[in-house]
Amino acid sequence: MAQSRAVNRDLVVVGASAGGVEALRALVAGLPPELAAAVLVVLHMPAGAESALPVILGRCSPLPTAFARDGEPMSPGRLYIAVPDRHLLVKDGHLLLSRAPKQNRARPAVDALFRSAARWYGPRTVGVVLSGSLDDGAAGLAALHAAGGICVVQDPADAVIESMPRAALAVVPEAVVGPAERLGAAIGQLVAESVTRPAEPSLDSDLITETDMAQSERRVVAGEQPGRAAPVSCPDCSGGMRAVQTGAALHYACHVGHIWSPQTLLAAQQEKIEQALWTAVSMLEEQANIHRALAERAGGSRAALTQTHQLAAADEVCRAAEVIRKHFPEFLPELP
Repeated sequence: MAQSRAVNRDLVVVGASAGGVEALRALVAGLPPELAAAVLVVLHMPAGAESALPVILGRCSPLPTAFARDGEPMSPGRLYIAVPDRHLLVKDGHLLLSRAPKQNRARPAVDALFRSAARWYGPRTVGVVLSGSLDDGAAGLAALHAAGGICVVQDPADAVIESMPRAALAVVPEAVVGPAERLGAAIGQLVAESVTRPAEPSLDSDLITETDMAQSERRVVAGEQPGRAAPVSCPDCSGGMRAVQTGAALHYACHVGHIWSPQTLLAAQQEKIEQALWTAVSMLEEQANIHRALAERAGGSRAALTQTHQLAAADEVCRAAEVIRKHFPEFLPELP
């Protein structure tokens, strides 16, 4: 029977979003130059953005820093940066770049990298969550924790945007916590430690399915979907969603591969509600204009009756528009 064995932590995965550049600068500046681990960084960014992050971090990092390349073997003591519009993943000692569906409205996504590391590296991983909005990275960090990885979180009081660190600590309260400027040294100490790796690690079936989706860019067929059915639809594709529980973290996944954390899903739904309300008000106001135009063009023996009817219809739809404005002031300000 195969025995457990001691291994070193040789992979560090770092996730950040809003306010994350300064935190990343502080973290990488504190990394030891002899770090015996590869460091992978995902910073959420728009798909069409031109990222200068390798240059920015290269100025303060003691490690060689560059964009990740698809299929590139990972080397310890190097810093790899996710490129825009590609998920950064790991498998069998290599980097993978994927155009699989967005997770939490982002590609690259922090959670995609963390889940990939949880599956393929498990206890050999150090996962780090830095400044950012909403709860991106929390579910991925929970997956890393469940797989035996060690978790590190920027002190929320030290973060420009504290939401991501707070969400991470809510699901992994055991995480190492500190200001960004001290995390590099803490990571160096954690990498130097040896940990026990099970001979035959037990992998969560949902984790396997979701990482397969992120790697292969394929849809999941019926019967293979992760989690349990949930009464919500995907804001991106309107497909049915399933709720996936990882430790204390909950997230949602559709059959296409879009993945949502609870707070990001709520934010996306809020945008859809606002869009729908504006569409409704716009259409009602357009209907009122059409009714008024018909009233102006009315002629013949029944002109007066037609005008009265069309103007009344215009008033009715205008009142309907004002009802929407009145009851949803947070979306639609009332007219003066």
